[in-house]
Amino acid sequence: MTYYSGFVAAVPADRRDAYIAHAKASWPMFKRHGALRMVEGWGEDVPHGTRTDFYRATEAQEGEVPVFSWIEWPDRATADAAWTAMMAEDHPEMGEMPFDGARMFWGGFAPILDLS
Repeated sequence: MTYYSGFVAAVPADRRDAYIAHAKASWPMFKRHGALRMVEGWGEDVPHGTRTDFYRATEAQEGEVPVFSWIEWPDRATADAAWTAMMAEDHPEMGEMPFDGARMFWGGFAPILDLS
């Protein structure tokens, strides 16, 4: 069954192009390890909440934009094996992350409903 790795980060607005370049540079690595698709979403309509929101979750600073992305895998076993392998490798082709990775959060998700 399809499995998803989801990510949320805050990226400086003036680093948008660097973020896109970083994401593009990472795709061959994910694909080589079995990923089927990668989607990067730049926040456009992301409201500030009264209790929680994307800004609070990432401790976004002034001028940072929430980014929501996911990687689609054929199944969890492929995703788990990929993450284990990728963490053991060096990835100089990706360069420096154009955002503060310490404020990024992620998780793995099994679909429970998929409507087209």
